[in-house]
Amino acid sequence: MTNIKRIICNAFIVLGIGAASIASAASTEQTAVFAGGCFWGVDAVFKHVKGVSNVESGYAGGSAETAQYERVSEGDTGHAESVRVRFDPGQVSYRQLLQVFFSVAHDPTQLNRQGPDSGSQYRSAIFYTSAEQQKLAQEYIRQLTSERVYPAPIVTQVVPLQQFFPAEGYHQNYLALHPNQPYIVFNDIPKVERLRKHFPGLYR
Repeated sequence: MTNIKRIICNAFIVLGIGAASIASAASTEQTAVFAGGCFWGVDAVFKHVKGVSNVESGYAGGSAETAQYERVSEGDTGHAESVRVRFDPGQVSYRQLLQVFFSVAHDPTQLNRQGPDSGSQYRSAIFYTSAEQQKLAQEYIRQLTSERVYPAPIVTQVVPLQQFFPAEGYHQNYLALHPNQPYIVFNDIPKVERLRKHFPGLYR
């Protein structure tokens, strides 16, 4: 990912968290949904972002009838492995979440795959929950494209969220519960480390 430092240098990092922001978090929290390959690693990255109160792995893009891991893994349900992020915009902005998503959590140039995993269920997608999120996501992708941050085209879909279906319990908080599993060690722990290195003001 050539010029990846450009994303980091342009990032607006929130360094302080005031007591008033914490007190009002319940009433100001927003929801973002991202898909960037296996949800284990994306989940772990966003759990380490300041201002994020909850991250849940699940499925988005398909129907309730097929929102089970075995069916989604067949690659023909329309679902993508996704994460639902609850965050306080007073502590971390949606644009900052986009910066983390594109520069740390996954490779947005890989079509229907991510690392060792392939299939439409591992596609790169942003499921927006408001017109403002749609605008910000599309503008950010245009910016990355115009600045030629990546050597290949960005393939991330920007589509409305119809419904999010939580994944099975054994998929939740997977990295924290299985830090020594080989897949986690080789594919996901490096993502968390990149977050710590490149976004120290957001890392927790």
